[in-house]
Formats: sequence, C-alpha cells, structure tokens
Amino acid sequence: MDKLAYLVRRLLLAVPTFVGITVVCFALTRFLPGGPVEMRLMRMRGLAAQGGEAAAPTAGASGVSAEHRRQLEAQFGFDKPLLRQYWDWLVTNRMGMRLPSYDYPDKTAWQLIRSRIPVSVWFGFAAFVLTYLICIPLGIMKALRHRQAFDAVSSLVVFAAYAIPSFALAMVLKIALCGTVDGFPDVFPLGGLSSDFDVEPGRLAWFADRAWHMALPVACYVAGSFAMLTLLMKNSLLDQIAADYVRTVIAKGATRRRAVWGHAFRNALIPVATGFGSMIGLLFAGSIIVETIFEIPGMGRLSWDALVGRDYAVFLALLSLTAFFQLVGNLVSDALYMLIDPRIDFSGR
Repeated sequence: MDKLAYLVRRLLLAVPTFVGITVVCFALTRFLPGGPVEMRLMRMRGLAAQGGEAAAPTAGASGVSAEHRRQLEAQFGFDKPLLRQYWDWLVTNRMGMRLPSYDYPDKTAWQLIRSRIPVSVWFGFAAFVLTYLICIPLGIMKALRHRQAFDAVSSLVVFAAYAIPSFALAMVLKIALCGTVDGFPDVFPLGGLSSDFDVEPGRLAWFADRAWHMALPVACYVAGSFAMLTLLMKNSLLDQIAADYVRTVIAKGATRRRAVWGHAFRNALIPVATGFGSMIGLLFAGSIIVETIFEIPGMGRLSWDALVGRDYAVFLALLSLTAFFQLVGNLVSDALYMLIDPRIDFSGR
C-alpha cells in the first residue's frame, strides 16, 4: 500500500507540473514579439509597399489598418483573455492538437506531428537500444579491468567521442563517408530515410535500406550519451564490488565471479535501469541538428521549423507532447527504482 500511495502521489504531482510548464510557455508565445500576427502584418506591409498606395487605400502610412490587426488577432484567437485562450488550447483543442497549423492551414498540428512520430521513434529507439547494448557491457568490462590497459584505452576513446559535438560529428561523417568531397569514399547516402525504389522492395531489402540510411544519424545520436552511461555503469559496479556485502560473500567461500555476477551486478544496474524512463521523452523529441544535417523529416526538424516560422500552434502541441512523455518517463523511472531496490522505505518514517 505504501508503494501504491507513493505512485499515486507522484502521478498527482505530475498534473500541476504539466500545467505549470504549458502555462509558462503558452504565456510566452502571447507576450513575446514576433508572433504570427506580427508575421502576417509584415507580409501585408510588404505587399502594400510593392503594390503602391492603391493596394491598400484605407491602411494609412503603415500599409495595414487597425481593423486588419483586429481581424488577425480574432483569427488566431488572440482577442480573448489569456486564461480563456489557455483553456481553449488545453481542453477544447486537446493541447492544441486540433488547431490548424499557421504555415499549413489545411493540416492540423496533430496531423503534422503524427506524420513525423514514426521517423523519430525509429531513430530514438535504435539509438536507445544500441546505447544500452554497448555501454552496459563496456562499463562492466572497464570495471572488471579497472586501471588496466583496456580501461585506459577505452576511456580515451569514450571521452574523445563525448567531446565531439553532435553537429561536428555529423558533418565529419557526412564528408568522410558520403562522397561529398572528392577523394573520400561514397559509402552511405547523403540523407533521407529511404531510397527511391522502382518496385516495392521485400521486407529484408526494405530493412537493409532503412539501416543503411540510419547508420550515420544513429551514430551521432549514440555519441552524446555514450560516455555518461558507460562511466555510470563502471562506477556503479565498482562501488558495489567494494561494498561490505560482496566481501562477506567472498569470505563465506563464494568465488569472485559468483560475488560479482550473482550479487553486485544487480545492484549496480539500479542507477542505469532507472534511466530508462527518462529516455522515453527523447524517443519522441528527436535531434534538431542531426535531422537537419541528414535531411530527416523527424520531430526535431518539425519543432525547429515551427519555432523559426512562429507556427506556435505546432510548436506548443509538440512542447506539450514532449512534456507529457517526459513526465511519464519520470513515473516509469520511479516505478523501476521502487521495483529494483527493496531498501526504499515508503512509509514516511
């Protein structure tokens, strides 16, 4: 019951957290300059300047009348009180998912997001799986060979990869392996998610082509969290190996292998496993830089285009969706920590 009450408290706390995040961001889009109304007014002034005074006879010197501004504010819903606008956005329009895009009026925010979710999930899931499949065994090997040659060499490689910014690594890989410069091999495609097939490919050919296109972007995704997770696994296992209970197990006659893999390994996975939940939000967020460089139509690129174009309908919908999944990930992390570590006391004593 104590564990259930803890999860319920965490769930109830997530509600005001989500509301606070969305309220602040929603208010900023209404008060910061350069919003959709100002963007439309700038376009209208430009058209009026090109067409001369006859293009807007009642607009005055600015080329746009006050009536035009009021019509635009009513079109985007900015003529209502702020709290009413937020309620309409959150409840009536389902976190803005039903609102039409400012740049693509024939599509709603959800339609644009829905078309990009599979792309980001593909890359996010592949990067997530590869990160844990590589970093956990590597961290274990570094811990078992602490201060040996393998530990030193692998640390050098890990920190070198971590020090390279993702955009720099993406550009280097694209130049070196995509044939953009004479003298370099043309091994991988320049970008995109799939090739243009003349006929419908089989499942194996389709999967091989998708993996071929994803290889370099996924490598850039993995490089960012590579060092952190590897060292987290190594240091966690070293702490457990040095704990008193491991020495007690060995003193009772168990082998070192039995003490490490039978006792220390499970406890060492606690800080690593609880990070699973925080990765849920990243599965949907995507990477703006990587997706732009490799021309991937994912969530990161959509959020960047929406922000640059002041398409607040799409941007706020993306923000609310990312915040929701991040809060869900935090709840998953708490649940995993509760299940893995029996030492936690939820009674409040």
